[in-house]
Amino acid sequence: MTLEATMNYRRIDSRVTTSGAVPLEVLDGLKDAGYETVINLMPDDSDWAVAGEADAVTGQGLAYVYLPVDFTAPSTADLDAFVAAMDDHEGKVVHVHCAANYRVSAFYALYAQRKGIWTADQAAAHIEDVWGTDDYPVWRAFVADEQSRLAG
Repeated sequence: MTLEATMNYRRIDSRVTTSGAVPLEVLDGLKDAGYETVINLMPDDSDWAVAGEADAVTGQGLAYVYLPVDFTAPSTADLDAFVAAMDDHEGKVVHVHCAANYRVSAFYALYAQRKGIWTADQAAAHIEDVWGTDDYPVWRAFVADEQSRLAG
């Protein structure tokens, strides 16, 4: 399996990719693929969590950022931590993942909107390309609230 074959894989630009859970054998090859950082938004107690992920990533000399986001209760504090992590690794080749790329697509879209990289419409289109928040009222409300804050 390759990183590109993981669930809901997306290439954002030349330095950022996102996806759902990444199997250990794929994680083991990230340095050779040019990655420098992995940001994981999936809690370790998730059914899709990969045992030994942190060790596999850091063992290659890559940075590993673990920001467990409760799928049932995303928060502004979670998003702020994600924005800080992205800022800390700006200019690096980064892969961001969670279980299905739902958390990540929403957080990356809001990050890109905060940074002025994407408009609100582009952010919404990115999320909708990966998943529809209509079936997830908590996420629909979270994204709407965060976009309202940005529109200020």
